[in-house]
Amino acid sequence: MPASGSVIELRPSRAQAAADQLQAAVKVVLACAQEADGADLGGLLIQIRELGIDPLEAAFATGVRRFDKSGEYAADGALSVTAWLKWKCKLSGSGAAERVEIGKQLERLPKTEAAFVRGDVGYQHVAVMARTAETLGAAAVRSEEGTLLKAAQSMDPGQFTTVAKNFEHRVDAAGALAETNRAYERRYLHIGEPQGGIVRIDGLLDAEGGATVRAGLAGLMKPIKDDRRTFGQRCADALVECCRQGSGKRDSSGPRPQLIIRATLDTLAGVSGAAAGELEGGGTVPAETVQRHACDSALVRLTSHNELDQELNQASRTLPSSTRRALEARDRHCVWPGCGRPLSWCDGHHLVWWTRGGETSLPNLALLCRPHHRMVHEGGWSLQRQRNAWQAAPSSEIPAKHAPRRE
Repeated sequence: MPASGSVIELRPSRAQAAADQLQAAVKVVLACAQEADGADLGGLLIQIRELGIDPLEAAFATGVRRFDKSGEYAADGALSVTAWLKWKCKLSGSGAAERVEIGKQLERLPKTEAAFVRGDVGYQHVAVMARTAETLGAAAVRSEEGTLLKAAQSMDPGQFTTVAKNFEHRVDAAGALAETNRAYERRYLHIGEPQGGIVRIDGLLDAEGGATVRAGLAGLMKPIKDDRRTFGQRCADALVECCRQGSGKRDSSGPRPQLIIRATLDTLAGVSGAAAGELEGGGTVPAETVQRHACDSALVRLTSHNELDQELNQASRTLPSSTRRALEARDRHCVWPGCGRPLSWCDGHHLVWWTRGGETSLPNLALLCRPHHRMVHEGGWSLQRQRNAWQAAPSSEIPAKHAPRRE
C-alpha cells in the first residue's frame, strides 16, 4: 500500500470514493464549526459526535478487525496490527491496543455494534463494554447486553463504568476481588528531591485509597473570598495543610475523613450475585472491602418502600469511642504477629465479622493496622487468639491471580 507523505493513495475504488466524500464532508463541518455559535454550535457538536466520530469509530473497529485477520499489516513490515496502527494511524500503544480489542469484542456483541454504528452510544461506552466482555467473556455480556446498553444511553462513561463493574461483581465476585487486589498492589507514592525550588509528587492509588484522600482534602479545598488560586493550586495547598495539621489529636477514636460507600444488605452479607459497593464520587469496591469498613465505621441504614418514598435514616457507630479506648488500652498496637504498628494506623476488627452477626464487644475485637485489616477481608487470611497469643493463617480460597476468560 504505497504512501505519499501522510496521504494514503488508494486505487480507484468504492473505498477511494468514500474517502473523497468523507474529506469533503469534514471540510464543510469544519467551516460550520468556525461560523456557528450559540445553540447552533452546541447542536453541531452533538451531531459531530453522534453522526460522525462515533459511527466512524465503529467503522474503524470493523476495518481493524478485518485487517488484523488478513495479516496485511505484515506487508509494511509491522509485527502486529497494533504496531501498524501506532505507526500508520498515529495512535498511542494503549489507544491502538484498545481499538484492536474493541474490534474483536464487537464481532461477539452484535447489539453493541449496531448501537455504536447508529451513534446511540459513544466510543468510551463501547470501550467499557469491550473490557467487560474481555474480563467475563462475551457470552456473559450478551446475556445482559440490552440492559447494559440501555444504561449506557442514559449515562456518561464514568457512570456507566460503575454499572459495568457492578455487573462484573454480580457475575464473578472472586474475579472482581482479584482485580481490586491487583490494583491495590500497584499503589505507590514518590516525592522527588527539590529541583529549582519545586518538588514533584506522583503516584497511583486504588479506588478506595483515592476516594479516602479526596474525602480528606475536600474540606480544605474550598475557595475563599477573592481566591485567585487555580483548582490544582487549591488541591496542592489542601494536601500540605492536611499533613501540617495531622489528626489534631492523639485519640484515634476521633473523627476521620468521611469515606462514603453505598452497599446493599446482600453485599454486606456477602451473598453471591450481590452488587459491588459504590464509592461516592465514582468507583466500586468488592463486597470484602465493604465488610472490612463495616468493622469500624458509622453506618446509615436506609429502610424504604416504593423506591425510597418513605425513607428511614438511622445512623449508628459500630465501634463506640468508649469501646475503642478500651480496645486500644488492651491491644496497644496492631496485634498481627510481628507487626506492632501504632494505634493511629489501626482499625477495630471484628473477629466474627460484624456483617456475619459478630458482636461489638471487647472479646470479639482486635486492633489491626489497615494493611493487615485488608489482608483479613480482601486477602482471605484468618486471625485467631489462642492462649493470649494471636495467630494468623492464609487462605487458599481467594485467588492471587485471575486471568481474563475469553471465548
